[in-house]
Amino acid sequence: MSWLQALVLGLVQGLTEFLPISSSAHLRITSTLFFGNDAGASFTAVIQLGTEVAVLIYFAKDIGRFISAWFRGLFSAEARKEKDYKLAWYVIIGSVPISVLGYLLKDEIRTSARNLWITATMLVVFGLLLGLADQLAKHQRDELRMKDAIGMGLAQALALIPGVSRSGGTLTAGLFLGLTREAAARYSFLLAIPAVFGAGLFSIPDVLERSGEGVQASVPQMIVATIIAFVVGYATIAWLLKYVSKHSYSAFVWYRLMLGLVLMGLLSMGLLQPI
Repeated sequence: MSWLQALVLGLVQGLTEFLPISSSAHLRITSTLFFGNDAGASFTAVIQLGTEVAVLIYFAKDIGRFISAWFRGLFSAEARKEKDYKLAWYVIIGSVPISVLGYLLKDEIRTSARNLWITATMLVVFGLLLGLADQLAKHQRDELRMKDAIGMGLAQALALIPGVSRSGGTLTAGLFLGLTREAAARYSFLLAIPAVFGAGLFSIPDVLERSGEGVQASVPQMIVATIIAFVVGYATIAWLLKYVSKHSYSAFVWYRLMLGLVLMGLLSMGLLQPI
């Protein structure tokens, strides 16, 4: 991997991880279209650690409260009534589907699931679903329930397929379940932490071995790309939370549809190879 590719992919990761437009799809497309190769699922998983550190820092006070409440709840019936205790469990429960499926389907995720025809189709299909959820859902609730954790957790698992978008899938599910745009976005950020950290740490040995799928990045390139993803990702979190408090997701829906259709066109004309 060249240094330019590492820098660009770190920037793309930071910009797209928290937007409902699929960071894995953008990394796959950018790497193939501009650099002639696939950076690979392991590279993607590792640099996502940078954006998840951004979540940890941005929501540090909230996360501290959740952890404290969870430990208190293990020993106190009174503490188990607290909202923070319940939310901590919702994050844990919502992380189970993607963790289990990610482990069971790890080979398919790194190979056949990265076909660009699949990516293009998922961009369009889940863009339409996000649009329907954004326009038709009630957007009434700010407080999460167990059904929200399960529904958004299952939706997050679909993001193992490039093009679905982890944030897009969870936001779509949250909106259909009746959450406000901001509440769905905040829970989507928190829900990503266990799954993405797990995937990133699990993939580090694959990157260090410098074997397997995708072009190989050096350790310094990986570190720099991850740092860039962290800095840009932190700014993106702040921007998105402010944006969704005043706007719908329609801009992201139209972007997904146009990107998916353009990608299909490039594949049809043979200007990009699907694998």
